[in-house]
Amino acid sequence: MPVAPTSALGRTASNAYTVVAQGKGLPVGRCNLCGEHFPFKSNQGVFEEFWRIHAESFPQPCCPDTLCSNHRIAASIPKAYQCFGGTALGSKRYRCKACGKTFSVKPAGLNPIRNQIQSDKNPVILRMLMGKMPLRRICEAADVTPPVLYQRIDFFHEQARAFLAHRERKLADTDLSRLYIGVDRQDYAVNWTQRKDKRNVVISAVSSADNGTGYVFGMHANFDLDCDPMRVEAEAVANGDTGLPMPHRKFARLWLQADYDANVAASLRQQAVGTLSGALAATYVAAGQRSDVESPERFTGADTLPTTGMQVHSEYTLYGHFLHLNHLLAHVGKIRFFLDQDSGMRAACLGAFADRIKARDCDAFYVRIAKKLTVDEKRRRLRDAEAIFHAVAKKYPGMTERHIKLHMLKERIAAAQAIGQWKDRWVLHPLPSMSEPEKALCYLTDFGDYDADHLAWLYNKASLHAVDCWFNRIRRRSSLLERSISSSANRGRMWNGYSVYRPEQIGKILTILRACHNYVWPAVQSKNTPAMRPGLAKAPLDYKNIIYFA
Repeated sequence: MPVAPTSALGRTASNAYTVVAQGKGLPVGRCNLCGEHFPFKSNQGVFEEFWRIHAESFPQPCCPDTLCSNHRIAASIPKAYQCFGGTALGSKRYRCKACGKTFSVKPAGLNPIRNQIQSDKNPVILRMLMGKMPLRRICEAADVTPPVLYQRIDFFHEQARAFLAHRERKLADTDLSRLYIGVDRQDYAVNWTQRKDKRNVVISAVSSADNGTGYVFGMHANFDLDCDPMRVEAEAVANGDTGLPMPHRKFARLWLQADYDANVAASLRQQAVGTLSGALAATYVAAGQRSDVESPERFTGADTLPTTGMQVHSEYTLYGHFLHLNHLLAHVGKIRFFLDQDSGMRAACLGAFADRIKARDCDAFYVRIAKKLTVDEKRRRLRDAEAIFHAVAKKYPGMTERHIKLHMLKERIAAAQAIGQWKDRWVLHPLPSMSEPEKALCYLTDFGDYDADHLAWLYNKASLHAVDCWFNRIRRRSSLLERSISSSANRGRMWNGYSVYRPEQIGKILTILRACHNYVWPAVQSKNTPAMRPGLAKAPLDYKNIIYFA
């Protein structure tokens, strides 16, 4: 799935691209307009990941076998399935005509807590789970066994997923003229379960949050529980997948053991230090050194692949995430994306929204924040910025505060600095805040069609504030997703006694958290939840609205 480089946006050629080689087994595309090279992706892999993410958000019954040709065909299609009786609970059963597997489909309107023992404890269990109480303490406080608690987590996940799908289908009828969406990723370490193999599985999840409302439109981890590693590995060997270039493989989106071993062998640890400009340049250098500029994953000896389910190449999860957003927000008038400095994120965003970018309904910016500053350093930068602002105000006494800000922004845009081998032009924002005390911005979709004032205010809107607040809430609300600690004695391995032991729990907890963040927890000052501002809810909801949703 090739993505046109930024410099080629809006221009056409009779033969725009040429397939060339970057090395043995590494086919890449070359843009005949600007000469830039870019990696190929498997269209099949991109579609499979989009389907996984979209089906997670809007579930529909289909064949549960991920390798079956009917896996992405709805159970309502008679050519693919046949009715196969029902269950004792009244669910319809179907048999797949391709693989012969049977599965059941729950009828609409069923009581969600039917046949549950001690269902009255559900609200208090969910409240404690979302209040950062460790699982063992929940078992003690609610007087339930660990198996019952894990069953309740599965139940809460299914309810939250159905609740979010029901509400977000209404987005198509909501009048949203503009959205300013920040996009970033967060990593989660899974504790090891065997003393003989103390390596972590590290799962990465990408999220998009609207800066205006705080609404989180998606949080998707690069992990597919439905894929069986032993079965996929065996079929990959039988198909000769490991001997093919990555974009030509049947399982291009999945991490195979051979690819993991090769990645560990070639891994180099790099750390960007120093000033914000130095960190920007170091990120470009690191990206340029990768065989695939869109793939940032580097495994070390302290990492491993999951034993149940399979890890997905993070760039495919990015493509699936943005394609899902394109489907979910198709009715929105204009969308501005503010992306963390990530080559894979840039390619996925521009690829998924290429038509809207050309139609000028969508724009994208890189945003890089200096996140490792102490509170005192943040306050010092704020004081310095205020002093510069007052100096400009004294120089132009007739200007309003708004026009002074506009003037400073336009001056910074005119002095933009080209950084990295792609000569991206970065602007240092002159008006910092405590949450973003030092911020650099790069306009990725510049057609030169905005006037100076319009462009300046777009730069002023660029922020990762909403998605960063969401990430902070995840860490503070869930003991399972708390940041792990790495010590020199552990040789880079990470351990947290409260962290998850199964990778699939990460996606489940994130879905429950997203439902609570958007609909249950109001802001301290406004008393509104993120869902109230776009009109998806009229008031803050209760945990019971999720638990008893049918």
